[in-house]
Amino acid sequence: MMSLAPRAPAWPFSRHDAMKTYVAKPTDRERNWLVVDANGKTLGRLATQIADLLRAKRKPQYSPHIDTGDFVVVVNAEKIAVTGKKRTDKRYYRHSGYPGGLRSRTFEEMLARRPEEIIRLAVKGMMPRNRLARKQITKLKIYAGPEHPHVAQKPAPLEIKT
Repeated sequence: MMSLAPRAPAWPFSRHDAMKTYVAKPTDRERNWLVVDANGKTLGRLATQIADLLRAKRKPQYSPHIDTGDFVVVVNAEKIAVTGKKRTDKRYYRHSGYPGGLRSRTFEEMLARRPEEIIRLAVKGMMPRNRLARKQITKLKIYAGPEHPHVAQKPAPLEIKT
């Protein structure tokens, strides 16, 4: 026979007293401008840290569905380093959309023509494939030389650990 005495709750708090999950709102985001010098930095290690900055993965306000990341300005993209034989063996492919329209370039050819595109493609490959990531990648500004036009935003220099 069952007793009619009240049972003790399994959890000391009721469901309504539980801790609330923080969700960032577009109004309370703080975006900083950061400058990264790519001179002598390894491509993949630099790209992972830039992708984390764009997505705000290391901020306490991180929310996966809200863009709370910082603006990142990369200078000296032409002086990026790669390891191994990637300088001659790594290939970048693109397709025109027409039959037989596959084109490829080596890393050295890309470095000579469009050094900014090397870093942009590396960072883009480390971002998720969705609308938010396409919006976040627009906050990445890459320049081949040491000068950039974003002096008015007062970007803070950031030392990348490699």
